[in-house]
Order: sequence, then C-alpha cells, then structure tokens
Amino acid sequence: MTVQELPGAAAYRPTPPPAWKPLTDPAPLLPDPEPYRVLGTDAAAGADPELLLRLHAELVRGRRYNAQATALTKQGRLAVYPSSTGQEACEIAAAMVLEERDWLFPSYRDTLAAVARGLDPVEALTLLRGDRHTGYDPREHRIAPLCTPLATQLPHAVGLAHAARLKGDDVVALAMVGDGGTSEGDFHEALNFAAVWKAPVVFLVQNNGFAISVPLAKQTAAPSLAHKAVGYGMPGRLVDGNDAAAMHQVLGEAVARARRGQGPTLVEAVTYRMDAHTNADDATRYRGDSEVEAWRAHDPIVLLERELTGRGLLDEDGIERVREAAERMAAGLREQMNADPVLDPMDLFTHVYGEQTGQLREQAARLRAELDAEHGTHDESGAEGGR
Repeated sequence: MTVQELPGAAAYRPTPPPAWKPLTDPAPLLPDPEPYRVLGTDAAAGADPELLLRLHAELVRGRRYNAQATALTKQGRLAVYPSSTGQEACEIAAAMVLEERDWLFPSYRDTLAAVARGLDPVEALTLLRGDRHTGYDPREHRIAPLCTPLATQLPHAVGLAHAARLKGDDVVALAMVGDGGTSEGDFHEALNFAAVWKAPVVFLVQNNGFAISVPLAKQTAAPSLAHKAVGYGMPGRLVDGNDAAAMHQVLGEAVARARRGQGPTLVEAVTYRMDAHTNADDATRYRGDSEVEAWRAHDPIVLLERELTGRGLLDEDGIERVREAAERMAAGLREQMNADPVLDPMDLFTHVYGEQTGQLREQAARLRAELDAEHGTHDESGAEGGR
C-alpha cells in the first residue's frame, strides 16, 4: 500500500521541518539602494568638526604617502607597490574606528590603513621591499601580516574574532578586501562562519571597480556586493567610499555592533582606484582616461575640503599646514628607504617555527659553513635560527 492509498491521504500535506524556516527576517539585513553619504547632504551639519579636520589631515598624509611609495617603486627601492590613491577615505576610516585592543586584517593594498593605525611607514613597506618576512610584529601592532593571496586573511580574522569572543575579550577584527577578493571561496567561507558564530568581525569590501583588469560586472550579477550579506544572515551596508565622514560613521557603527555581541557586518565601499593595479600594470588597456577623470571630481580630499572650507572650518593656511606635515612625513620615508639595510642571511631561518625543525637546523648549518668559507668567520649574534 502506498501513501496515496492510505485513508485520509487526500488531506495529507507534508510540512517542512523547522530547519527549513527562515532564521531571520531578511528585510533588516538588506543594504540601502544607494550608497550612504554624509558630505554634501543634510547629515553633514551634524558631523563633528574635530573629526572632519582629523580625517582631512590623514587623507592628505595618506595621499602623499601613496605618491612617495609609488616614486620609490620607480626608483627601484620597492619591488612593487599597489597604490590606494583615490581609496584613502576607506583606508583612513578603517584604521580610525578601531580601538587599540582591536585587530586589523589588511590586504596587500592596505599599507596606508596600517600606517594610519600607527605603523611606521618603513615597516609597512618592508614586505614590498623584499627584505624581511613581514617587517613588523603583528601582535605588537594588532595588525595581521599584509596578505597577498586574495581573501585568505578573512577566515583568519573570523578565527581571531571568534576566539576572542570565547575568551571573553572585548576585541573586534576588521578585515579588508577588494571586490576581486569577493570572488574567492575564502570570502564566502569567512562570511558564513562569522554569521553562524556571531563573531565580532567587520568585513570591509573596497569596490574600486576592477579586479586588476576585470570589471565588477564580469564578476557578479548581484545588485551590489553588500547584498551578498543577506545570504549569510548578516546586515549589508552600502556606502560612498570616497566620503570620509560616511565611511567613519558606517564602519564605526559596524564595529560598535560587533562589540555589543550582535555579530558581523559586511560593508561595501564604492570607490575607485585612480592609479594602476600596481607599477607592473598598464591600466590604459582596460579603461579610458575619461573614466578616470570623471572620478577625480569625486576625489575624497576634494569632497572633504569643500565641506570644511564651506563651513569655515578650514582655510588655505590650514590646508598648507596639513600639506607641509605630509611632506615632512614623505621626506622621512624617502630618507629611510634610500638607506640600504644591513641584512643577515641567517635571518632566513628566524621566525619560521617557534622551535626549529631538524631540517631547518641542517640547512642553517650548511649556510653558516658557506658564509664562513666566503668571509672567514660569520657573526652568529643574529643567527637565531642556526643555534
């Protein structure tokens, strides 16, 4: 006898088990249809003048930092530099909304965010110079190593944030990624784990229009990258990435939400990469000058200076003082990067493992012998890995 032949079969209507029902109402998770803005809107009147001035000073400093790092690359002092010119508002806001105890998880393009968080510019560029493993102590600065593989820093951020929550530590992780990184599996895995665990993490997607030469339209058909958040059960926020005040507000709210134990947020910042992908890229092969010029009118520094001068909070003398301070920073960076570092080949074996393996000890001994044969004797004071 089949189910259809049982008495009352006509009235039988199978119902889904509870796990099939939506866990949350999707409506509050959806981003606004247009990027959120502050500058040039009524909301600007309520913005803190001191915050706006600080944002402006950091933006100008960040622009000069990008220009100097790019020049150092052309001079052969850096192997490569992925500029964030045009995206400074995203970088600066990401650093400013974090407390000292929080963690920043940058991508390879986010050296400016690390510098804005307090990292020495030389240390931020050391990895791109090819001198050392990272150039700085991640634990000391609460900045994860600059991540070159796309999106692999996102699961790391979730793991740290989840561990902090389990330990009862009041810590938030902010992970930065480009629009190209959202096409990687690590992005989706990180969002899923973060939402399920309610991990105190904020995902910042800097949508600068291109994954190297691939435009966003060839990566996704979603209404926006922020819309991807609802599929994982977290809110998505869409914000003008060139509006420093809006960026600071939206990211600040997301960090506060995470710290309250309300889980992760996905923030998409709509911005534009003014320079090429790196110094090895020819951007003219996939985008025209007219497109770049159109975005120059929406420059984050121009937008903020217009607001500050319009409200009488900043004049030409104030702008010049900020520029002079940025120039002093650039001069110091230039001077330090032009000095050849003193390197010890034995550092190759330092910080690889907490306790060196037998194979590494053997390799270190072999290298030491070669150095001794070439130079007579080798100073082992820095040969931590060879002992």
